[in-house]
Amino acid sequence: MKKIVLIIAVLFSTIAVNAQDYSFVPKGLKLLTMNELMTRQPPTDALPVYYEDGTKTKFSAVMSKIMNQEFTPKMYVNDKGEFQVLVIVKNRKAQASTKSKKVKTSTKNVIDPSLGIEAVPKSLGKEYVNNFNRYTKVIAPNGKAIHIVIQDDVTNEQAVRSRSILEHFLKDYPGSKYGSNKGKIANKMTENNAVLALMNGQDDGSNKIEVDAQPLFKNEMQVEGHSWYVNQDFDHRDASYEEILHFVHDNGIGVDGPNTRPGTAPEYQKEIRTAQKYALSNKLWASGPRFTNIVKEWDEENSLTQEYLASVIDSYYGLWGAWQGSETHGMWGGYIAKTRADIAAKDPKGAAIMDNTFFHPYLTYNARIDSGFKGTFSLSFNESIPYTHHSRYLKDITLLGANNTSVIVNELDNDITGNKGDNIIIFSGNKSEYTISTRAGVINVNDKISKRDGSNTLRNVEKLKFKDQILKL
Repeated sequence: MKKIVLIIAVLFSTIAVNAQDYSFVPKGLKLLTMNELMTRQPPTDALPVYYEDGTKTKFSAVMSKIMNQEFTPKMYVNDKGEFQVLVIVKNRKAQASTKSKKVKTSTKNVIDPSLGIEAVPKSLGKEYVNNFNRYTKVIAPNGKAIHIVIQDDVTNEQAVRSRSILEHFLKDYPGSKYGSNKGKIANKMTENNAVLALMNGQDDGSNKIEVDAQPLFKNEMQVEGHSWYVNQDFDHRDASYEEILHFVHDNGIGVDGPNTRPGTAPEYQKEIRTAQKYALSNKLWASGPRFTNIVKEWDEENSLTQEYLASVIDSYYGLWGAWQGSETHGMWGGYIAKTRADIAAKDPKGAAIMDNTFFHPYLTYNARIDSGFKGTFSLSFNESIPYTHHSRYLKDITLLGANNTSVIVNELDNDITGNKGDNIIIFSGNKSEYTISTRAGVINVNDKISKRDGSNTLRNVEKLKFKDQILKL
């Protein structure tokens, strides 16, 4: 299913600039950023609302047009931050439709067999061949492919990460209640002809390509080590987990009720439904007037459980821990928990569908750290380093490029591969508290103290830094 963003996010996707010279907008007002408005209520019909040509209307009359992304809203406020005027501007950006010219192939994002990125198979059909310039896949146990198509502005590293997140969701979780054999879910996704579409731009209606696929947009795909990730840039917030989870939920796990495709985990879906209803009725999720209309729309299209589960999984993997829009809530203020600890404390049924049930407690894919990253990449949580809310759940990483880069380990038995620069691996204890061995060029560093730095497998690194000394290799 296509993502329907929370109403507050759709309404206020603006940038902070001075008011334009609309004759009906008083001088001295300014536009607000989305983050400034996340925790505020949407306007009422008492607020003056205008089309760009000056025609007056009401907020209730244009809300659906904004939600359908036909218009972009511009909210003007006074010096006290009070709403003064809302101007809605018709989206004029036009890109090729499925019947128009082929997407121009970018010279920077090209087919790369070494990354498993190839040409779009003709067997997928003209709508994919004409509008996407690359392709990758995940092979299910039945030997069939779960398809991923890629538009030209999406980088290869974004595509690889998207595939890795899909593989993570589909990786068996031995001993878990519903995830010990996820092969049947992957098989069902192929039977449902599931396609993940990595799209140019952002989810604002400007990309007019429409195909039968789950969309994920370039400007909402972060890559570990990239500036969007390091700075936890919520203007480019990481929607990859949310959208790829929708992809797996809709096409593999399955959703009870109408407008759905067959799935293979009805008992798990039953527990998700129970948790979703509990969260909604107890005002833990999508609560308050600003969510009334969007909840109604989610209910009509039977996507309440998908949206709820995505809110839980995002907080579970630390994607909202660094968000400054609320001290207590994640998912643009729509979910009561920002972190994994919050889920356990505030949403017991949400915690229950996470705990040893289906999703791994850490990220199982090998994260490729962006080649532009410089400095020290931390896998260990540090409140002063925003991205570590998320990176704390990484286990294995590969450094790309040639920049000199250090890595701080965590407790998850890390597997770390260095790059062409000088790499230092940083531990929290003295050298005497570890055993170090080397075999066939692979270095193993094991912490003698449990639940601290774990057992680490290292390749192509130059130094080990302990609390009391640095060891050159």
